[in-house]
Amino acid sequence: MVFSKEASSSSHGLNPMSPEEAPLLPKLKLLSSQPKTFANVFIAVVGAGVLGLPYCFKRTGWVVSLLMLFSVAALTHHCMMLLVRTRRRLESVMGFTNIASFGDLGFIVCGSVGRFAVDLMLVLSQAGFCVGYLIFIANTLANLFNSPTPTNLHPRILGLMPKTVYIWGCIPFQLGLNSISTLTHMAPLSIFADIVDVGAMGVVMIEDVFIFFKNRPSVEAVGSLSMFFYGLGVAVYAFEGVGMVLPIESETQEREKFGKVLALAMASISLMYGGFGALGYFAFGEDTKDIITANLGTGLVSFLVQLGLCVNLFFTFPLMMNPVYEVVERRLYNGRYCLWLRWLLVLTVILVALLVPNFTDFLSLVGSSVCCGLGFVLPALFHLMVFKEEMGWGGVSLDVGIVVVGVVLGVSGTWYSLVEIFSVKV
Repeated sequence: MVFSKEASSSSHGLNPMSPEEAPLLPKLKLLSSQPKTFANVFIAVVGAGVLGLPYCFKRTGWVVSLLMLFSVAALTHHCMMLLVRTRRRLESVMGFTNIASFGDLGFIVCGSVGRFAVDLMLVLSQAGFCVGYLIFIANTLANLFNSPTPTNLHPRILGLMPKTVYIWGCIPFQLGLNSISTLTHMAPLSIFADIVDVGAMGVVMIEDVFIFFKNRPSVEAVGSLSMFFYGLGVAVYAFEGVGMVLPIESETQEREKFGKVLALAMASISLMYGGFGALGYFAFGEDTKDIITANLGTGLVSFLVQLGLCVNLFFTFPLMMNPVYEVVERRLYNGRYCLWLRWLLVLTVILVALLVPNFTDFLSLVGSSVCCGLGFVLPALFHLMVFKEEMGWGGVSLDVGIVVVGVVLGVSGTWYSLVEIFSVKV
């Protein structure tokens, strides 16, 4: 274990603007009340991944999916609190300061290896979120403006698939947006995006209720074992927000009550997720599509909801990519702004989006391959390394068990997600 107070205060060791402090929330000058802390957690966790939950319910069965969502929410809360307790221990007992982020914590506990592990997983997860955004935008626009008709089952734009055209069309605009050196003034767009997401979820759920009572399609309660691991990846992705927990806890007025506020927020989100996923699946049954908004009708409200989600995710893209730029520029360009490096990263993300056919399959892959490590393995490992000398066998076994479970879920979920992606019929 690396415990170096000199490193904790050095400029190259603990950078207060480290990339793990993702710019999804504006930097608050005043400490947050409990309601504001609840809102911050909600904003950090809820994202576009919720739109793939009904399809996940279809693949894994609604009973299994509900159990997975609630279990993942409980485990995610526990691991977030492991990070909080680990930082508090390092600050109060061992005298460390300026532990502002997940990466800083990794550096203190495991040195450069710990920071590298957090940096790598953070880059992959944030870039993965942006790939998902582009897939959602392209598929939704194709559904709105180029949906198949009886006379044209496979519509094309200039001989190309609509999804491909829309993704390529994002390039000049995203290159411009991602050239902005500081995105602080764009942070409210992310908050607005979450408000639109919640509003869209409400509209979709109301629509689902009417459709369910009208059609009453058959649904399955339990899916196959392979789909179980697939669904876990989607669930982990949906609750990913561990990179923001330390910055949010730092800004809380009553830090001793942070655990209860976090638990209330995670419980509320899991109930909302469960209702959204179940209602979407109950409404459309086996016809549930990978993005639930694609199942909506052609009315004005449906059109505005889908178009609004596309616009908001489009402008959230550079905010989500900013932690990637901070990590890459710090490691490859001495922390200085580098335009060509940012453009290269944007083009790489766009290329991946062009190659991935299915939105929810990709969510499962990112959730399994990266988010399991970032959300479960590393928090339990860091907690174990700091507290191992004072924990009993029960505490040690729990941390070791979480690490093992995280690795097993990550490996198995990644395998099954890759199988699903490469077996998709485009």
